[in-house]
Amino acid sequence: MKVFIAGGTGAIGRPLIAELLARGHDLVALTRSTEKAQALMERGIEPAIADVFDADAIGAVVRRTRPEVVIEQLTALPRSYTRESMTAASALNTRLRLEGGANVLAAAQVAGVRRYLRQSIAFWAAPGPGLADEETPLALDASPAVAADARVVQEIERRLLGTANIEGVALRYGFFYGPGTWFNPDGDVAGQVRRQEFPVIGNGEGVWSWLHIEDAAIATVGAAERGNPGVYLIANDQPLAVRQWLPAFANWLSAPPPPRVSVEDALKASGADAVYYGTRMRGVSNAKAKRELGFQPRPLEWLVEVPDLAGVNNLGVMGGVS
Repeated sequence: MKVFIAGGTGAIGRPLIAELLARGHDLVALTRSTEKAQALMERGIEPAIADVFDADAIGAVVRRTRPEVVIEQLTALPRSYTRESMTAASALNTRLRLEGGANVLAAAQVAGVRRYLRQSIAFWAAPGPGLADEETPLALDASPAVAADARVVQEIERRLLGTANIEGVALRYGFFYGPGTWFNPDGDVAGQVRRQEFPVIGNGEGVWSWLHIEDAAIATVGAAERGNPGVYLIANDQPLAVRQWLPAFANWLSAPPPPRVSVEDALKASGADAVYYGTRMRGVSNAKAKRELGFQPRPLEWLVEVPDLAGVNNLGVMGGVS
C-alpha cells in the first residue's frame, strides 16, 4: 500500500514511519527541507517537498506521488507543557490543523486518494459519568482553551467525514507517553514533577486516558489497513484520575510526592484550563478500537510498581476498559 504522511517528524511520526516500513508499505513523506528529504531517501522513503500552506504545491506532490492512503499528523506543539508555551504555540498549531490540513485533504480528494486518516484528540469529551465513547459530544462549553480546541476538533472531523469519495478516519488519541513525549522520564512534565511544579488540583478527579506513542503508531497502521470510516478513540485500558496517576508517576520518577493545591489557588496561579484538566476531564473507552482494529495497548508502565493500581482503571474495575 502506498502511504503519504503529512507530519512525519513529530513524536508520533517517527514510530509511525518505522511501523509502516516494518509492515512493508511504500512511503511518501512530506517535508519542506531538502536536507530532510535526503535523510528520508536514505531510509527508502520518497520525499515530497512542499509547504503545507501552499495549496498548489501540496496538490502537485499528492498528484505526482499518487498514494492510496494519506495519514495526516500535522501539529506544532512546544517542547514544554506550560500555559505560556501552549498559548504561544496555539495560533500556528490551529492554523496547521485547519488550513494546512484542509490543503492536504483537498489535494487527496482531487488525486483520488482512497482513505484519509488524521490525528484528533480523545480528551475533550463533554464531562459526565463513566467513560466517553465515539458518540459522546465534545466539551464545547468547557474552559476557554479546551472549548476552543474542542471546536477545532469538531470542525476538522466534520470536514473529513463529510468529504465525498474518501474513506475518512479520525483517530482521537489519548495523552501520549513514551520516547519523545512530555511524559517520558526525560520529558518536560517529568521535569516539572521532579521540581514539584505539577500539583494535584482539588480532589484530583479529572480522568486522563493514556496512550504509548508506539501503540499510537500501531493503531494508526491498523486503521489504515482495515479500519472503517468514522471516529476511533485510541487509548489504553487504564484511564485514571489525576489523584491516582500523578503520585504513581512521581514515584516512578523517584520524585517527591506531588503537592496539592485548592481549586481557588489553581485558578489564580494556572487558570481555568488547568483546573479543567485536573478536575473535570473525562476518560474514554477504547472498546471500538479493540473490537474493530484488534488494538491491544500495553499497560501504563509507571503503574507496575504500584500494586493497588496496576490492574485498575479509573472506575476501580479490574482489567481492561470495555
